[in-house]
Amino acid sequence: MEARPTDRRSLAVILAAGEGTRMKSRRPKVLHEVAGRSMLGHVLAAAAALDEIAVVIGAGKEDVAAEARRQRPDAKIFVQEKQLGTAHAVLAAREAFAGADDIVVLFADTPLVRAETIAALRAALAEGAAVAVLAFEAADPHGYGRILCDSEGRPAAIREEKDASPAERACRLCNAGLMAVSGTKALALLDGIDAANAQKEYYLTDIVARAAAAGLGTRLVVAAEEEVLGVNDRVQLARAESVAQERLRRAAMLGGATLIAPQTVFLSHDTKIGRDVTIEPGVVIGPGVEIADGAVIHAYSHLEGALVGERATVGPYGRLRPGAKLAAQAKVGNFVEIKGAEIGEGAKVNHLTYIGDASVGAHSNIGAGVITCNYDGFFKYRTIIGENAFIGSNSALVAPVTIGDGAYVGSGSVVTKDVSADALAVARGRQMEKEGWAESFRRVQKAKKSGA
Repeated sequence: MEARPTDRRSLAVILAAGEGTRMKSRRPKVLHEVAGRSMLGHVLAAAAALDEIAVVIGAGKEDVAAEARRQRPDAKIFVQEKQLGTAHAVLAAREAFAGADDIVVLFADTPLVRAETIAALRAALAEGAAVAVLAFEAADPHGYGRILCDSEGRPAAIREEKDASPAERACRLCNAGLMAVSGTKALALLDGIDAANAQKEYYLTDIVARAAAAGLGTRLVVAAEEEVLGVNDRVQLARAESVAQERLRRAAMLGGATLIAPQTVFLSHDTKIGRDVTIEPGVVIGPGVEIADGAVIHAYSHLEGALVGERATVGPYGRLRPGAKLAAQAKVGNFVEIKGAEIGEGAKVNHLTYIGDASVGAHSNIGAGVITCNYDGFFKYRTIIGENAFIGSNSALVAPVTIGDGAYVGSGSVVTKDVSADALAVARGRQMEKEGWAESFRRVQKAKKSGA
């Protein structure tokens, strides 16, 4: 019976030891984010189907190790003490090779690679290849290693541009860096690589020529250029973000959502959007957002860590912070901020309001300018608003406080004590009126101004 990739033990070796000096950042390059997730996180996600994960980091890069374990707790971490090339980096993880039929080498700064492409590399090994190389047709091949093929179209060598002849540099089939190697042949092929090149480094790419010279099968897998984009600086990071956003927008629209101006909407890698959702221009959605069927996100709203229920509406200029949960048909209007709060079914928080660390019952109405005062400088407290309650405009609810079902709070109140169900609470200074005061005041002030 022919072997299939799923029958074979697999190992991903993810190279994350590069210094990333061109990023000009204190943060390791692979921790910079694309669509709300680190580049390393994207590669780990693409490799999720593989049995084991080995991440090779640079010396002292504990933050990279921590991110790898956060995304994949069973990841094995290996340290490349000196930067001596990609083959040297892969061999830093040699202890993980035992028992692996397929070893897939990935780069943590190539965040757009898809799981399907990794599966295609593994399929080439299952069909008998010792080495499967990922390639792309470059619009501009300058700077890339060229893949040189034999008469049957199989990879025979990869030549780095600095070592390539003028004829070889004319080739547009370029090395994407990613490859798969047979687990039974990997150590023999890797251990024989030397540093006889312009950079005096141990190139992983030399494994192709060694395999071909030994009569071992090599295979080519071709991907789109944008999928294998490597990120070395902020310009390339922005390009990767653009590609990722186009993927996410397309998936959302094909899934049944309407994006009025797709190019102005920014999504996160984990955004979940239901059918018949409408998202207007200028919306930014960070990590951890779910939007249920029929919801509307009006223009220039910002959502993060929030759940939006069926047919609920947000904005325009709405802000949902982590922990915001909107039930079905809830309404959060313009210049409203919700944080760590549940807004009940059909409840309305229409404008100019902050609701934090609170729960608002079904069908309650929160007037303009209302705030929940949830923080005393040391601790945060919760506000509970029952169902069918009415909170008048420009009121402050000082937590911890509970407003009962059906209660009314008069406009301009500062509420510091619980309000019973169906009661009216008014907590403000009593209005008084002095007849003729204004006319007298103006006369006196005008006299002072004229010097009379």
